[in-house]
Amino acid sequence: MLSHSPRLRPTLLALAALLAMQDAAQAQTAETKDSSNESQSLETVVVRARGRDENQLTVPLSVKAFSAKAIEDAGIRKPGDFVAITPNLSLAETQSVGTSFMTIRGLSQVRNGEAPMAVVVDGVIQSDAKQFTQDLFDIQSIEVLRGPQGALYGRNASGGAILIRTKQPTNTTAGFAQLTLGTGHEKAVQGAVSGAIVDDKLFFRLAGSATDRDGYIDNRFLNRKADPYDNKTLRALLKWNVSDAMSVDMRANAVRDRAGGGNFQYQPTHLNADCTADLANVFDFSRLSADRVTPFVCANNFGKNTRDMDELTLKADYDFGFATLSGTFSHNKVVEFLAADQFPYTGSTNIFGGLFDGTQTQYVNVKSNSYELRLTSPSQKGLRWMGGIYGLHTDRFISSTVGSDLGKGILELSYDPAPAGSINPTNSWLADNNHNKASAVFGNIDYDITPSLEGSLALRYDRDERRQVVDYRQASTTLPAGCTAANPAACTKQATYSAMQPKVSLRYKIDSSSLVYASLGKGFRSGQFNQSGVAAAAAAATPAVNGVKDQVGAELTQSLELGYKTELLGGKLRLATAVFQTEVTNAPYFVFIGAVGAQVMVGIDKVRLTGGEIEASTSLAPGLDAYAGLGVTESTIKAYSVNPDAVGKRAPYVPNMSANMGMQYRFGLTPGLRMVLRGDVAQKGKQYWDPENSTARSAITLVNLRAGIEDAKGKWSTSLSVNNATNKIYNAEWVSGGFTQPSLPRIVRVDARYNF
Repeated sequence: MLSHSPRLRPTLLALAALLAMQDAAQAQTAETKDSSNESQSLETVVVRARGRDENQLTVPLSVKAFSAKAIEDAGIRKPGDFVAITPNLSLAETQSVGTSFMTIRGLSQVRNGEAPMAVVVDGVIQSDAKQFTQDLFDIQSIEVLRGPQGALYGRNASGGAILIRTKQPTNTTAGFAQLTLGTGHEKAVQGAVSGAIVDDKLFFRLAGSATDRDGYIDNRFLNRKADPYDNKTLRALLKWNVSDAMSVDMRANAVRDRAGGGNFQYQPTHLNADCTADLANVFDFSRLSADRVTPFVCANNFGKNTRDMDELTLKADYDFGFATLSGTFSHNKVVEFLAADQFPYTGSTNIFGGLFDGTQTQYVNVKSNSYELRLTSPSQKGLRWMGGIYGLHTDRFISSTVGSDLGKGILELSYDPAPAGSINPTNSWLADNNHNKASAVFGNIDYDITPSLEGSLALRYDRDERRQVVDYRQASTTLPAGCTAANPAACTKQATYSAMQPKVSLRYKIDSSSLVYASLGKGFRSGQFNQSGVAAAAAAATPAVNGVKDQVGAELTQSLELGYKTELLGGKLRLATAVFQTEVTNAPYFVFIGAVGAQVMVGIDKVRLTGGEIEASTSLAPGLDAYAGLGVTESTIKAYSVNPDAVGKRAPYVPNMSANMGMQYRFGLTPGLRMVLRGDVAQKGKQYWDPENSTARSAITLVNLRAGIEDAKGKWSTSLSVNNATNKIYNAEWVSGGFTQPSLPRIVRVDARYNF
């Protein structure tokens, strides 16, 4: 029975406690008047999940939304912060600042691959997964939509969409400044200013952020922190109301990151006291365990990581009366470089005659241009519709190297390998140019069948054309047949992926505060090329990695969802729940081939995902809110041609459960001062990392605490926050073969903010 499930019991008890506390609070407030100037009601959340302003309660989607105040109260600074308190989402950030992978309802992202969800910032879809892990500041709202959203929000939205809106300017001059000090010798400053250049016509907003810290994880061989971080971000926005019917927005965004990276460990290798490799125990595979954690690194080369991102977007809207035409254009450039020690990541520079423990680099340069035209009807009763076209052109160069570690450092390689005789001559060189063209047509119709019943039909057709040109200077064993400098045509590979993505939904309003909904939809995530030759390198690795191909097929999904939302106790309690089942064809997962520094995708033929979410929020008393959420995803491999023995096992990178609960109390200290106390507990369930389920990371529980004092008029605030308050040590990632990276320890920060 459900009540006997160990992983569900804590959250079910928490939900029961919320209801019991609600009854107690009602009894108390019946006898006591509010003396804190706080009303006892939950914040009304307006979302744009369907492209229109709607109450979150009335949207027939599984939505987790954060307002500007909620973002500030929760101390959300990075995407991982809101992911941690959103059921059925998980995010791993390892290797580099631009490398991450999201899992949403069991659909997972892999390195150098497409994300399983669309990320939309101010109405413009991000074109590269490396853009996602930016610092979040000056944000108006965040919405997480779970379930296929392709027709509304674009390519690769088979798992959902994340909508981020930055704060917008008005006629009033306004802004803020914030200073942060924290552990790891962190120093950060953020700020924004906005107003009118011409009242009611032309507006601006300028926002910036700068962070500098030494880091949290020790490199014991180099006697320094392995993960320093320096970030500078500048964002500018211009809004022009050309006329009553037309408006134009232009946004520019520049990000510069300098950080540590490549801080992996290799579990099979025993380390001596001085961090060098024990040559008698270099490959002890009995040590493989996702629960085995070493909270430091020992590499003799400092991992260097840089990421430069530049974005320019233009968005225009014109109201024809019968519909609004919206057009967007976006130009993006993302350049990331990583240089690090090679496996087995020790203080040694020469293992078995230099066959191991060299250097590795990866350079990625992505330029993309995207456009979208969308025609949307007014938000009226009866029939509502939307239709449009989308296009994306991407040029992507990537090179990956392994070099000889001569103890002299690592060259910053990009378009050319290092010659013999240099400080670290290149031993392995994989490089290619990728030219991709994506296009789509899409539409959506919502129709009020009755005053209580709404039907929706969405349809999207995607076509992705990919061309890869392999660098002929690679080793002959990794080149396409006939590929030489004199025969460049033989170095080119081409593939086209396409799919139709229909979605049908029904919503029934039981009454003014309750609804049920059902939807059935298909999703598509484009296939792509791995770097040429990785299949042969994987087969030759120790141990061999099977199933790797130079070309990966598209992922197709079919999802069924049922949901229910309600508001109870006069608006003081909200409940939302959804259940789903998704059939996945060719689900990707990530494999690392340490011998050549290759990061590749491998497909699993069939996976079934079954689960759901339940979320509750309640106002217990004036200023006192509590909330809890539970997400469950049962993943089962149904077919896997590479290794049929994996059939029936769990899909990799999919936590079987995610839960969060918390409480926040805002109360008056004096007529002019308020205090805010907040605590969040988040749990991620048991998680396997490969189709064979060779090892699992046990469930982890993290506690975040926050206390602040603020001016009652909202002019200023100061707060103390503690992330991972219990200093839980665990592996942020475990990659098949025993490659790991430790998680971050306890982090303490003090913030001081002034609003004007």
